[in-house]
Amino acid sequence: MTDWLAPEEWQAVALSLKVSFWATLASLPLGLFCALALARGRFIGRDVLNWLVHLPLVMPPVVTGYLLLLSFGRRGPVGAFLYDAFGITLAFRWTGAALAAAIMAFPLMVRAMRLAIEAVDPKLEEAAATLGASRTRVFTTVTLPLVMPGVIAGAVLAFAKAMGEFGATITFVSNIPGQTRTVPSAIYAFLQVPGGEASALRLVAVSVSIAIAALILAEWLSRRVARRISGG
Repeated sequence: MTDWLAPEEWQAVALSLKVSFWATLASLPLGLFCALALARGRFIGRDVLNWLVHLPLVMPPVVTGYLLLLSFGRRGPVGAFLYDAFGITLAFRWTGAALAAAIMAFPLMVRAMRLAIEAVDPKLEEAAATLGASRTRVFTTVTLPLVMPGVIAGAVLAFAKAMGEFGATITFVSNIPGQTRTVPSAIYAFLQVPGGEASALRLVAVSVSIAIAALILAEWLSRRVARRISGG
């Protein structure tokens, strides 16, 4: 791939992979917690949590990016605290791109995990509880093994979504070569200059290939979930 792609194109691909990996990894525990709460929880504010989780799907990505800039920018309440307390800056950095990608991909991750959890027969969990297992042990020994393919499928979908994130990312961290220029941002940049169509087309091919591979993997894992739970 390094021979097929120019150095600047490869740089964008490598940064996108880095951003997507950390976006997926960092949001995985919270995604599993939210999926479990929405699938099994009965508490006040459950509907509000559901709305918050799915809000990035219905809001324009640029709006999400602008809200991130207001909150996590150097002058924003969260951004100012992170910088003053820990010296951390997210705006216009690759870490900010990871944050934006994680937020935009979060609904897909939670939905895949939630469907997997809801497909598990609660009687299996109840049977383990009657044998004296704690909630934590029931989750780690019964629920988690059954939903693990769904967890992986959710992570794969989130990774693919993060790879394709553009609106929120470019609004929050701009389009700085070598720092925040991911594949979608690079495609946009190449299309703005004469003669950049070839580079844009190569990056489009990379994006499509990764997206198709992610969908195939997610579908295969979802079918494994269904077969495993049904005992097939």
